[in-house]
This record gives sequence, C-alpha cells and structure tokens, in this order.
Amino acid sequence: MSSRARVARRIAAGAAYGGSGIGLLGVAGVGLLLAEVQLAKRNVGVGEMVVPPHADGRYGRTLAADGPGAERPPIRFTMMGDSLAAGQGVRRARQTPAALLASGLAAVAERPVELRNIALPGARSDDLDRQVSLVVSDPDGVPDVCCVMIGANDVTHHMPPMRSVQLLNAAVRRLRTAGTEVVVGTCPDLGTVEPVYQPLRWMARRVSRQLAAAQTIGVVEQGGRTVSLSDLLGPEFEANPREMFGPDKYHPSVEGYATAAMAVLPTLCAALGVWPEDPAADEGVLPVAKAAAEAAASGGTEVAAMPSHGGRRSPLALLRRRGSAPDRRSSIAGGGHRAIPPQPQDSAPPALEERGPGRGAPEGPRPPATRPSPQP
Repeated sequence: MSSRARVARRIAAGAAYGGSGIGLLGVAGVGLLLAEVQLAKRNVGVGEMVVPPHADGRYGRTLAADGPGAERPPIRFTMMGDSLAAGQGVRRARQTPAALLASGLAAVAERPVELRNIALPGARSDDLDRQVSLVVSDPDGVPDVCCVMIGANDVTHHMPPMRSVQLLNAAVRRLRTAGTEVVVGTCPDLGTVEPVYQPLRWMARRVSRQLAAAQTIGVVEQGGRTVSLSDLLGPEFEANPREMFGPDKYHPSVEGYATAAMAVLPTLCAALGVWPEDPAADEGVLPVAKAAAEAAASGGTEVAAMPSHGGRRSPLALLRRRGSAPDRRSSIAGGGHRAIPPQPQDSAPPALEERGPGRGAPEGPRPPATRPSPQP
C-alpha cells in the first residue's frame, strides 16, 4: 500500500473510532502554513463577491408532457455543501453547478428534475448535520439523490482531518439510511489556486489530497460514491487559471463550474441507474484505500463500493475514469437525449413551493447582494 493510501486509511480509521488530532503537517508545518496563509490572503478573494443565485426549481419541464418519462414523477435532486456547491461567483442560476447537474440529469434520464440547493457558502463539514436535517425533515420526502461538495473550508480553517471525515461519514450514513443515493465531490486540490505560492502551494495540495482520499474511504464504506475534484477537475485549471477561475482567483469561473459539473454528472446519473455503463471506463477493482489514493490524484475519477456478500461490506472498490469533460458534454448533447429548454438568461427557473427559509441557511434576513468573502 502506498504512503498516500496508508495516511488516508489512518485518517478514515481515526474518524470511524472517534480520533482527532492537529492535522497532517504537525505543529511546525501548521505554523508555517498559517504564516503563508496570511500572505496568500492579500491576493486571494480580491474583487466583488456575488451571492450565489437561487436555482431551485424544475428542470426539463417539457419532458413531463410527451416524453417517455411522462408517467413517472420528477427526479428529486438536492445539492449540499459549501460555496462550490452553491455556485459562488456566478450571476445566473443556470450557471451554477446544481443547475447544470439538474439539466444534465433531466436530459440523460429523460425525466424532469426538481432541484433544491441548500449549500451554504463558507460551510465546513460541521454544517452538514444541519443540512442533512433539512433534507430528512422535508415534508415532501427525501430526495432520490444528493450531491455533496465539501472540504475546502475544513483545510483552510484547520479542522482536524479525522473530525472532518467523521462529520461527512455521519451525514452520508443518515442520507443512505433515509434511502437517498449520495454522490460526494471530494475536497478540491487547493494547490491549484493561482495566488498561492510555495511552500503553501505544496502543503495545500498535500493536505487537500489526503483529506480527499480519506473522505473517499469513509463515503464508500457508508454506501455512497465519490468523484475526485483533484485539480478542480482537470489540468485545465492549472493550464488556464485565468479562464477557469473567477475574478476572486479562488472560486471557479462559469467555465470552471461547467467543467466540474460535467465530471460529476455521469456518477450522479449512474447512482440512479440511468447512465449507460462502459466497461472501458473501469480501471479495476482495488482495496478501498488504494482506490481512494489514486482517485485523489486524478480529477474526475469515481470510486464506488463493490457489492457486499452475505451482508458483509466488501473491502474492495471499483475505480472508474469516465472520460474527459468534452467527451461528457458531447455525449449529452449528441447522444440522442432531448435537449433541456434553456432558462431565461436573467432569471432563475420557476421556483418550487417554499420549503423553509432561504437556501437552507439559518432563519434571518436575506444576505446583501454582494459580500467580500473568499471562502469556498
């Protein structure tokens, strides 16, 4: 087993048995990291930060009228997590990753999709309990599938990785127990953020990838699936940072979010059994820890549990690389699925019935139109 896999397994085991700790870098490393973070903050998060648009609503409305899914109820899809899940930095609802995923899922499944996004910018894994409570207490019932993107703020706020994984495990377990399929986009590689310099870049990459691998082990063991957000879904972010990152140089741009969403979409569809499986995408069956370590170093890689036998959880996982983002876009656009009618450019889709205050945030006044926060 590689050193990455051993570290990830140690974190996941500590999370399972209630462990904690200062983190992976040790006291000296954390001290240096804190000093470098102060320098990085001068360059990260500069510019106007727009509150993520409200994208809740029904996608693929025309599919309910005359398509093959006309007699079936809409797929219920919930987005959870931090600002990456919320779509921090874009101005139109249709540009958020949740809206892109809902549109893509509707096209592939040929059924309408009802989207509810309760992700909260700045959230850490300790907010997942609140978010899951909103999901399981929904009077309309639990969603068919949830997508969770979380972890970046755990790294930047120095949450012990075992604690971070423990909180995510508990959230996935509650959702799976309620009967919801779960797909987790693991902690992104913070070493790709352009204004971050060495040695912080190396440290951020190391810590975020180790957390991503440990998240994968925990999620798979709870019956969920993961998609690696390493390098924020591909070498495009390192090769073209000014195109793939937004004005704050921290959150993805419109193109960056589209790249991330198209990497997650096949796994989201596969969780519901509507994605045509391609044996050529399978990288093989590996021990869970090894599969997690390999996925953490390769953006867009899916890890899913092998079927259990006799009620006992399998120690193995299936590693899949489903193709590049452009391949995914073309497969959706030209694969015979009917297109989703575009939403009006300057408005969100028709909203669902009110399900509580705001986007799942605590009760209180709606936030101002802009705010200077670089947190993901």
